[in-house]
Amino acid sequence: METTAIEVKDLVVNRGKREVLRRLNCSIPAGSVTGLLGPSGSGKTTLMRAIVGVQIVKSGSVQVLGKPAGSKPLRREIGYLTQAPSVYPDLTVRENARYFASLYGLGGDAADEAITICGLEDHAGQLVGDLSGGQHARANLVCAIVSRPKVLVLDEPTVGQDPVLRDELWAYFRGFAEQGATLLVSSHVMDEANRCDRLLLIRDGNLIADDTPTAVKHRAGTDDLDQAFLNLIREGEAVPS
Repeated sequence: METTAIEVKDLVVNRGKREVLRRLNCSIPAGSVTGLLGPSGSGKTTLMRAIVGVQIVKSGSVQVLGKPAGSKPLRREIGYLTQAPSVYPDLTVRENARYFASLYGLGGDAADEAITICGLEDHAGQLVGDLSGGQHARANLVCAIVSRPKVLVLDEPTVGQDPVLRDELWAYFRGFAEQGATLLVSSHVMDEANRCDRLLLIRDGNLIADDTPTAVKHRAGTDDLDQAFLNLIREGEAVPS
């Protein structure tokens, strides 16, 4: 059994003349919830796109489940939830789920199972465009997990959500990990970091911490993760390559 789900080595990504990721190295353990944190523009989404296999890279490598990121065998193994809604508002929750299931060659049972996992069975026949904000977020999640991926990449899935829904979503994330999935969850909200098994802290394309929440706080000499992140930034420390 693989103990490392994602391996990033010396990854460099440029956009125009700007280096977005700078020889970044990290490993993400299988069956874990890893938080990817950093301010806007730090490179979080670019790293996630590289892991999913849709980002052009200048150099370095990304391996997912032992295969090169973006390779055909991984298409069914990775679920990707972007910041932009991916569901169709003029279709029902069930119709959206079945459409996405069909892309993986799966039937209605897989769609219905994903709907149940995300707690939307009572709204399965409702148009997505008529859902509340929280229900809409869960409908997006339904379509990301319909193939029961081994790796789930979630780009700021809780942004703009109220505290109750955020708590519900994190309960789902933890449940997926307990079933063996590997999750990479980006956020710029530090209080969510304590919910993760491991943290990757990025600033200006550099990885400044890669450890457990407890270890990150210990290294920074504080029990507050917000302050820990600030301390590490000010120290100008980077994870050794």
